[in-house]
Amino acid sequence: MNFSKLSLTQAMLTNLDALGYTQMTAIQNTALPAILAGKDVMAEAKTGSGKTAAFGIGVLHNLDVKKFRVQSLILCPTRELADQVAKELRRLARFAYNIKILMLTGGESFGKQLGSLAHQAHIVVGTPGRVLKHLNKESLDLSHLNTFILDEADRMLDMGFIEEIESVLAFVPKERQTLLFSATYDEEVKKVAHKLLREPVIVKTAADELPNEIEESFYASNDKLDTLIKVLSQKKPKNVIIFTNTKLEAKELAEELIAKKIDALAIHGDLEQYERNDVLVQFANSSTPILVATDVAARGLDIKELAMVVNYDLPHTQETYTHRIGRTGRAGAKGIAVTLYTPNEMEKTELYKSDEKRLFLESDALPEAKSFEMKPEFITLVIEGGKKDKLRAGDILGALTGEAGLQGASIGKIDIYDKQAYVAIARQDAEKAYRYLKNGKIKNKKFSIWRL
Repeated sequence: MNFSKLSLTQAMLTNLDALGYTQMTAIQNTALPAILAGKDVMAEAKTGSGKTAAFGIGVLHNLDVKKFRVQSLILCPTRELADQVAKELRRLARFAYNIKILMLTGGESFGKQLGSLAHQAHIVVGTPGRVLKHLNKESLDLSHLNTFILDEADRMLDMGFIEEIESVLAFVPKERQTLLFSATYDEEVKKVAHKLLREPVIVKTAADELPNEIEESFYASNDKLDTLIKVLSQKKPKNVIIFTNTKLEAKELAEELIAKKIDALAIHGDLEQYERNDVLVQFANSSTPILVATDVAARGLDIKELAMVVNYDLPHTQETYTHRIGRTGRAGAKGIAVTLYTPNEMEKTELYKSDEKRLFLESDALPEAKSFEMKPEFITLVIEGGKKDKLRAGDILGALTGEAGLQGASIGKIDIYDKQAYVAIARQDAEKAYRYLKNGKIKNKKFSIWRL
């Protein structure tokens, strides 16, 4: 299970060690030898199993750094997952200079992407629609491509991307390595796999992976909002993702929770990209304890420690249920999954009763939630400056712990983007930090500051 057993360069092994990659996960141990050998791979592994590093290490090892042409294309179902994959690849790519990884997703300036493509890239990570748009405009050239990857192929098909994927493939060389990664492989995914892959190595590691330790409870309820608040009051989770089946329900539920003094934000397909970023940053840095989401909007969220998942609406399929609750109980932590359903939906829950560990409970048995509130641990401040201003996390930290006089424990996660930086401040110190940043300077320069 040691990376040194693979035919990797010493520079890559040193970087993996620096990143804390000491032992391979099951998917890495099983898939990497085949990927490094240039074989097609059809891999089944659940979210959080280390699959990004599995294909990322393979892609980077086989890269010709001196050849400034797109050699690998990774398609993801959502912008958030593409961003997560690109960030992980950049970390893995630190072993060599000048490896350019470009992200092509919707919601970002097409003109800006054109400018980046003019200087070429080694690896492109993107969503099918935006990648296809660049191909049709001839701003993206895949004639030198040698590796094509579909990440979360099952969700791609759920989201109706099959036609766009097939259109992208028309631009991809037939002589290539193809890698498919998916949490589940139903008949539809298998059909696509057979079209794409040549004599693939089949990798299935679910049996080798430790199952998430999740307490699963189902509550029949005539008043879902009341039951939800009772559950939150009883369990007191640090953070929660609540799933609804529609965008409108996500928006309305977040508003109803706020009216009940329970802090929440909604994420759904109608948000602009900057609004999505604002919401995701706040949830990831503990500036809101509850995220209300649709399945599509929540895909690709990288929340490492999630205390609870709530199915406010019954999922349409058991696969969706598995995807939803699989976000909690990771890395040895115990997770909680709660599903609410109306008495009229009793028949639909029969499918879930095959697992004896699942508890079916009456919502009336839950104690009343008296004066229950959920407030965020942190408040997010936005600084109108980022990477383009050469602003670093250390600069912000230094300003706040220096002249502003804040303790390090009061400063949470700092996220820096091209033109903005987000910093989480403990709620009791947020006003002090805001006043200092508004009137003071960072790196001898004044920046506009506002609260999210």
